[in-house]
Amino acid sequence: MTQVHPFLDGKAKRMLIGGKWLEAASGKTFETHNPATGEVLARVAEGDAEDIDRAVAAARDAFNGPWSKFKPAQRQAILLKVADLVERDIEEFAALDTLDMGAPITRTRANRARAIGMLRFYAGMATALHGETIENSLPGEMVSFTLKEPVGVVGAIIPWNGPLTAAIWKIGPALATGCTVVLKPAEEAPLTPLRLAELCLEAGVPPGVVNVVTGFGETAGAALAGHPDVDKVAFTGSHLTGQSIIRASAGNLKRVSLELGGKSPDIVFADADLAQAVPGAGMAVFANSGQICSAGTRLFVEKKIYDEFVGRVADFSKTLRVGDGIDPQTQVGPLVSQEQLTRVTNYLNIGRQEGARPLAGGDRLTEGAMAKGFFVPPTVFADVRDDMRIAQEEIFGPVISAIPFTDIEEVIQRGNQTQFGLGSGVWTRDVGKAHRLAKAIRAGSVWINCYQAMDPAVPFGGYKMSGYGRESGVQHLEEYLNVKAVWIKTD
Repeated sequence: MTQVHPFLDGKAKRMLIGGKWLEAASGKTFETHNPATGEVLARVAEGDAEDIDRAVAAARDAFNGPWSKFKPAQRQAILLKVADLVERDIEEFAALDTLDMGAPITRTRANRARAIGMLRFYAGMATALHGETIENSLPGEMVSFTLKEPVGVVGAIIPWNGPLTAAIWKIGPALATGCTVVLKPAEEAPLTPLRLAELCLEAGVPPGVVNVVTGFGETAGAALAGHPDVDKVAFTGSHLTGQSIIRASAGNLKRVSLELGGKSPDIVFADADLAQAVPGAGMAVFANSGQICSAGTRLFVEKKIYDEFVGRVADFSKTLRVGDGIDPQTQVGPLVSQEQLTRVTNYLNIGRQEGARPLAGGDRLTEGAMAKGFFVPPTVFADVRDDMRIAQEEIFGPVISAIPFTDIEEVIQRGNQTQFGLGSGVWTRDVGKAHRLAKAIRAGSVWINCYQAMDPAVPFGGYKMSGYGRESGVQHLEEYLNVKAVWIKTD
């Protein structure tokens, strides 16, 4: 039977619009499943364009109404209250994320510091936003200064691979800057964003400031991206959907920020601390079953240690326990859906067909309790060439493509030879190499002797087809603000 959870009360989940919990205008619902067992967790309102219209109207009314009168300290207090409530219910959120998208409970519990830290960071920033006085060169007495103002109604579209933190990454900066938001969660994992919306109301977020419309990307998501009364879209997901959002934004030239896919290089030099680099490079891909956009899936290893190192990573992968994420012993959970399972297993076949050699994993797991779930073990492919599809296309599964290199200039050129530019890793004891790679890699994050380090104060985002705009850091708040110049002639 499905794990008992207080949010899973057997009732269909409604969407939040204008402070009220509503059914979809069409009356339709859809099912969300536990990817470890295939069981139905809940039925959820299936919103579409009509529901998006209602939510955007509510967000606009709130933006023009009471919310515009809130002082920075009042917005800060609300964000701090949301943070306290998330902290109170963090075990519930961890279990809900695990049940709905499959991540190991140890991982979702470990999101506590990140989720609460983000909310408190945005709370701190709410009172730190300001313009500047600028000395101009015009004749006479002319004062010039800038104001920072909220951009308006934000359409936020998030993926399924980290429901709690992804929702906070969109709602947090909107509340801090005085924007209002319509959030469209991923249909594969809609439950946590709905529970977070309940806490927003409990914290005193006024009606219409935070709205959550559940539904499918091609209907609700597309309607939100193209809506003429949405001032900005903040999207995390695939680059193909990102391109569609850019096209949809043309109608009213809405602001757009995009955090998209990746095929990140993780570069290991022979002088690296291999005892640290082996699990580091492994978990740079195997964490969250590889369902992380910045995963270090192209593992470049210096040729003189290639066979030894890749073999050690393969051996490490075999020690990881794969299973139902709700089991505290599980280290690698299922993929999120049948669709994702099909995608990843197709790439496993493609890798073999192209001549790559699996040293570990390589096939779906179907024994015992895994038969009804969507399980793929950590997989390591050796003998991978740069032109192979598994080395160029985002798999979004626990699959490493290991590629040898000979020198630093070569690996810089080959590491950058991708349409993406989100994350990257470097493993070396040589500080000169570390600085050289940090500057040369065309990616938004370079992790040296670590991987996937994240902090609310440090910006995250991409180059090239990995998108534009930043999340986290002071740069994130700028994405939600307009700059107004004010001139005053005083003589």
